[in-house]
Amino acid sequence: MAPLTFPNEPPEYRHARNELAKAELDLKRQVDRTAALRRQLPLGGPLKADYVFEELGKNGRVRKVRLSELFENGKDTLFLYSFMYGPKMKEACPMCSSFLDGINGNAPHIMQRINLAVVARSPIKRAAKFAKARGWNNLRMLSSARNSYNLDYFGETADGDQDTMANVFVRRAGKIYHFWGTEKQYLTPESNPCHLDTMWPLWNVLDATPEGRGDWYPPLNLPGSTRSATAKKRKRAARKRR
Repeated sequence: MAPLTFPNEPPEYRHARNELAKAELDLKRQVDRTAALRRQLPLGGPLKADYVFEELGKNGRVRKVRLSELFENGKDTLFLYSFMYGPKMKEACPMCSSFLDGINGNAPHIMQRINLAVVARSPIKRAAKFAKARGWNNLRMLSSARNSYNLDYFGETADGDQDTMANVFVRRAGKIYHFWGTEKQYLTPESNPCHLDTMWPLWNVLDATPEGRGDWYPPLNLPGSTRSATAKKRKRAARKRR
């Protein structure tokens, strides 16, 4: 296929763009090779426990659900994201929140093929309240406040600090096995905190611009958001009381 030529582009631009195109093709091929290796992974360890999570039902009541029950409609794969929002945290993790903003929009498409859920260490009513305020209407929000899932599968440290972690589980012959986890963040310092960036539209869009991603990270509260406006009102009220 012949390269494109945009209006009025100088020859030096086209030369540099063609070199970049080669690198982009190499990257895509490497991504495809990596995905193929991932698909060929043998089964990992059997699920340590059939963890009992909590979630809010449609009636607003707390109900218990086991990890095995997250496999629905004959789908044998589960993508389970550990959301950094522990009971000791005043606010949820901005990076996790940004990532889940994108996943929420794509969830209806994702769930046509696999099961998808998000688990937070905070009590379910607190986690669900945040999810509702954020507009996550497509994500199944769970709480691991009463089990050791986050600790066992590296979403939490022994000291109770939260860590972001995505895990994939599969069901084979009625048994559940761990298949894949985002270990990359533990391998090299530079992979953290963007170890999920290939799944994250934010970084892929910014990487296509001359500004790039830089050292910027998405804030928890976007300018003009309800949460941001509420926070400003609280600050103004606190100043008046002084």
